[in-house]
Amino acid sequence: MNKYVLITDTTADLPNDVLKDLGVVSIPMEFILDDKTYNHYSDCRELSLDKFYQALKEGKKSKTSQINFFTYDRIFRPYLEQGYDILYICFTSGLSGTYSASLLAIEELKQEFPDRRIVSVDSLCASIGEGLLVHNAGVLYHNQASFDDVLNYILEYRLKVCHWFVVDDLETLRQGGRITALQAAFGGMLNIKPLLSVNDEGKLVPVAKLRGKKRILQTFIDVLLRDSNEHSNQTVVVGHANNLEVALGIKEELLRQNLVKDVIITDIGPVIGTHVGPGMVALTFVGTRNLQKI
Repeated sequence: MNKYVLITDTTADLPNDVLKDLGVVSIPMEFILDDKTYNHYSDCRELSLDKFYQALKEGKKSKTSQINFFTYDRIFRPYLEQGYDILYICFTSGLSGTYSASLLAIEELKQEFPDRRIVSVDSLCASIGEGLLVHNAGVLYHNQASFDDVLNYILEYRLKVCHWFVVDDLETLRQGGRITALQAAFGGMLNIKPLLSVNDEGKLVPVAKLRGKKRILQTFIDVLLRDSNEHSNQTVVVGHANNLEVALGIKEELLRQNLVKDVIITDIGPVIGTHVGPGMVALTFVGTRNLQKI
């Protein structure tokens, strides 16, 4: 039996049943919707994602915040008291101060538990990119891999996770300052969808503009074939922000063409959903990060 626990945060956007099957613990993250604070758990116990995205469609505002010391202490302490070491895969430092907060919490806890090993790893991944890294590390953990074997996998593969996001809600991007009001207006009229990825600093970066929903599937297939030599042996993750129909269509086509071994369909949670809005779809896989237009 593992004498350490593998932990992540709900920004990983993995389905609750997948996390449970792998034995991975997920730390809830706070968000504020219409001036009310919620904790986003992997089982969405405080607010369903349908209600969250419906609220965004109705024009309600959402804000997010990083995990604080008290939450880390509440989650980590019981495992440390039981003699477990902790390996934590954290949301990218390129988009949040959560990783820095985790290091401060760990520094405090190590003073009280000097014999315990507590490691926080900056995933340099966002949303389902972090989720894919957690899933693959979780498979090793579930199969009784050692602390160091799982840690080394994370460090070796975190920059090999390829992220591709297509955003449908240009107004949300405008409100977040990522595009201008004029760009949002013209983009909406021309049915243009921004294609985003994640760079080696773990930051979201624009790559291209797609016109029409039909281009999304083909673009995902093109980057998968271009950037991954072993895609047919992989489990990949397809995420969506209240856009299940499109996500299922992507999964069906990837499997129909035997391009991948399996596909995990999952919801994009409030942390990323706040900044990209409803309608987003995303694909992540292991390969070579390439931010060039396809």
